[in-house]
Amino acid sequence: MRGRWVVLIGVALVGALAAGTFAALRLTGDRSRTPQQVADAYFAAWRKGSFGAMAGLVDGPPADFAAEHRDLSRHLEVVAVEFVPDPVRRTGPDAAVAGYEVVRTLAGGASWNFRSTLRLARRGGVWRVDWTPATLHPDLKSAGTWSAQQVRVPAVTFTDSGGRALPGGLLTPYVDDLFERYAGVLEDEDADEGADGTAVSIEVAEAGGKPRRVALVGGPKGRKVRTTVDRRVQAAAERAVASGPPAVLVALRPSTGEVLAVADRVGGETAFVGGYPPGSTFKTVTAAALMAAGAGPGTPADCPAGVVTAQRTITNDEGRALGATTLAGAYAASCNTTFAKLAVDRLDGGRLGDTARAFGFGVRLRPGPGATIGEFPEPGSGAELAEASFGQGRVLASPLLMATVAAAAADGTWRGPRMLARKDLKSVGAAPVAAHDVPGAPGLRAMMRAVVTEGTAAGGGLPGGTAGKTGTAEAAGATHAWFIGFKGDLAFAVLVPAGGSGPKAAVPVAARFLRG
Repeated sequence: MRGRWVVLIGVALVGALAAGTFAALRLTGDRSRTPQQVADAYFAAWRKGSFGAMAGLVDGPPADFAAEHRDLSRHLEVVAVEFVPDPVRRTGPDAAVAGYEVVRTLAGGASWNFRSTLRLARRGGVWRVDWTPATLHPDLKSAGTWSAQQVRVPAVTFTDSGGRALPGGLLTPYVDDLFERYAGVLEDEDADEGADGTAVSIEVAEAGGKPRRVALVGGPKGRKVRTTVDRRVQAAAERAVASGPPAVLVALRPSTGEVLAVADRVGGETAFVGGYPPGSTFKTVTAAALMAAGAGPGTPADCPAGVVTAQRTITNDEGRALGATTLAGAYAASCNTTFAKLAVDRLDGGRLGDTARAFGFGVRLRPGPGATIGEFPEPGSGAELAEASFGQGRVLASPLLMATVAAAAADGTWRGPRMLARKDLKSVGAAPVAAHDVPGAPGLRAMMRAVVTEGTAAGGGLPGGTAGKTGTAEAAGATHAWFIGFKGDLAFAVLVPAGGSGPKAAVPVAARFLRG
């Protein structure tokens, strides 16, 4: 049966200390005492604040035993303590434990409760308390200096997908954006719930170390909201962009649209709101449009170094030429000339525009933080259509949008990306974007695998099973490097602004990411 004791912290304890010490000394020499009786006596002494009596029940108490207990109460301004011990449980012939709950009331009225364990051992035929600092608090490994201070408690705290604190770092601007939007909604719903509050931070410093928080008590609970961020994936993304020129990496789960990681060394929330020409990564969309119009990966195609189509001269990067090939071969080698000619001959602006919208262009993305709309203005001429077919001209996209393109190719369904659960998206005024099938997904998967095994990403250090598409985009005197792709149920987009070649600048970032 569980007992309950309450300690009122006072100063007139001298007589109790002396009497308790005498009783304890008699008890420690009594071989007939059971571990339950020793535990009862220990908690009874603690109830009175008789630290000397407690020390008499301990096997080899440290010299500062009483001081450790007094310092905790003094530094935290404890005014009352309540114990609720469990029955003693034998764990061996000479060992036993008694779990207990303790509730300390602080001077300001805040309550601090936790569970710890009283361990007992039989030595020399006598049961004694096997005391360590962890008996006082389970997080202690050595004597500690305690402190308490008031701290601000935000109305909402965001966690990773497992409920743990977010790691900060390159993810911080996106979490800050979430906080501002979420807190604003809370203020509109309920002024009290939406306001920040204060709480008492209980901290301890061990062996000269820095103070660390062990509890936050007495304040408003606030809301804890889980994001979709996967801590392991986020760490891999941050390591991937840590070296080299500033880069952005976004990772999604194709089967759900969940944002697993955002690593942004460029700044300005580029991953979600940046608008860059996607370059040859957009050939994924054009290939899907061609397959919707009846083509397939094996459809014959030509890849000359240069071609004039719709009175527009198109060339390949570095003058690359394959001659007679297939749609898959031209995609793997990233032939601008092939896609420009096929788009003009087999598509029109309306057809390519419809497919672009199926892959998220022109769709208002609502991931939680703010996000821009990818732009695909319908081409007004054959020359514009030729440029748009390989992601140039007026086509613009964010890394987030291009990650959804890769995810749709992997899964066959385009899903709006989200950084929150669907119910929490609504809390920030963002309705989930409806999912829908995309054309040509089986063919896209085969062609994207060929990019890695024999095309522009071959030899880039990507692990087996990776599929993707490189991109090198010209804009305003700069050349931006792209790589989008997927591996299993993980899709991603890498952008290196002004990084030059996609295969040389963006593929290595993806390889570091996928290899962890």
